[in-house]
Amino acid sequence: MTATDPALTALAQGWCALSALHGRIEAHIERALQAKHDLSVREYSLLDVLSRQHDGEGGHLQMKQVADAVVLSQSATTRLVTRLEDRGLLERYLCPTDRRGIYTNVTEAGLRLLEEARPTNDAALREALDEASRNPELAPLVRVVESLNAPA
Repeated sequence: MTATDPALTALAQGWCALSALHGRIEAHIERALQAKHDLSVREYSLLDVLSRQHDGEGGHLQMKQVADAVVLSQSATTRLVTRLEDRGLLERYLCPTDRRGIYTNVTEAGLRLLEEARPTNDAALREALDEASRNPELAPLVRVVESLNAPA
């Protein structure tokens, strides 16, 4: 295969379209969350992931799991947690069974902000997808996203 192979070119074009769709959606949601709730997309995602923790077996996420869920490095996730902790939206505590482990919980203030921001996030996502669906290159990807029933 060469760099001008039609299969590779089509694959690269598909990747570019997917990347463009992701970028447009994230930028649209970012603007809406920042304007109405002073939250970034990453902050919202982190609050959302951590709000789904529970007290049962395996219910609390370790920092590596959190980093994977919000698609950041562990160090970037730690910085993000620190920023939200400084705002009173998160709190950290030691794992009761393993003193080496540190868990993070969403505070009541964080849960309130998340619930206030959720409709903004959802509306901005819908708007971004509707706008992208009018672009012939992105419309097939939008249909795929809309057809997914993936668990959070």
